[in-house]
Amino acid sequence: MKTTIVTLALAGSLASALATIAMPAAAEDGKEKCYGIAMKGQNDCAAGPGTTCAGTSKIDYQQNAWKLVPTGTCVSMKTPNGHGMLEQGMAPA
Repeated sequence: MKTTIVTLALAGSLASALATIAMPAAAEDGKEKCYGIAMKGQNDCAAGPGTTCAGTSKIDYQQNAWKLVPTGTCVSMKTPNGHGMLEQGMAPA
C-alpha cells in the first residue's frame, strides 16, 4: 500500500510538470509576449545568452527579453528604442 501511494504521488507530480511545460506562458488568456519593453531584471523570460529566465535581463529594453502584456497592446508600448515587438528582433508594424 505504501508503494502505491508513493507511485500515485510521483505520477501526479509528473503529470503536473508536463502540463506546465505543454502550455507556454504566452498562451495565458488575454496575454501576449512583448519583446523589448522590460526593464533590467524585470523580464518574464527568454533574455538571451548568459541569462537563465525570468528576472535575468541585463539592460533596460533588452530586445530579446519579453514580458506578458494584454493582447493587442504590445506594439503601442513606446520605449526609448522604439515600440514593443511581438517577436524577437521583429520590427513593429
